[in-house]
Amino acid sequence: MNCRICGAQLPDGAMFCGECGSSTSATPESRRPVDPRPGDTYVLHRSESGVISVPLQDLAPVERAEASAVTEAPALTEAPTRPDHREDDPSLEPSSVAGGASAFVLTFTTGEVVTVSGDGLIGRRPMPQPGEAFAHLVQIVDRGLSVSKTHLEFGEHEGGLWVADRFSSNGTVVRRPGEDGLRCEPGRRVLVPRGSRVEIGEQAFTVA
Repeated sequence: MNCRICGAQLPDGAMFCGECGSSTSATPESRRPVDPRPGDTYVLHRSESGVISVPLQDLAPVERAEASAVTEAPALTEAPTRPDHREDDPSLEPSSVAGGASAFVLTFTTGEVVTVSGDGLIGRRPMPQPGEAFAHLVQIVDRGLSVSKTHLEFGEHEGGLWVADRFSSNGTVVRRPGEDGLRCEPGRRVLVPRGSRVEIGEQAFTVA
């Protein structure tokens, strides 16, 4: 008899493997870690709470640890713009862009102002998972390291913006106009209407 986890040879009647400590009834499937991401629905929908449930089992796995991040930062798809340039650059105003997608202006407490449309990642050094592709990789400066390298994902749904925490170290809080803060459940999309404030670690950005 062999252990189905490590393959070590076991004596007849053994209940545990002397090499890896696994139960002799354990299988690789039973030892697989449970995916902590919510996966309760299969259809994108809007609810009164402003939370969008999505088929997360179809997404590429999101690593909790950041140790595997590459050493070189990716090039930004949107060059950060200082706030004092906003009045001189009409492209930074909320508008519609080609293809019917909406443009959103993200103003960060770190000083960056970025106009986005479509989807993207935000963090100190945002990196897509294998098989993922995004229109924007928004890199911000956070010397306190409260913002994770890949902190959150954003995208568009029915003309509105949503954000989803990517299992960041310090979490993401959405504060919509006139509402209390909502702590984002990692992996679940939360709608952020214009005028909202999104807190990422010790930093934040507003949506316009």
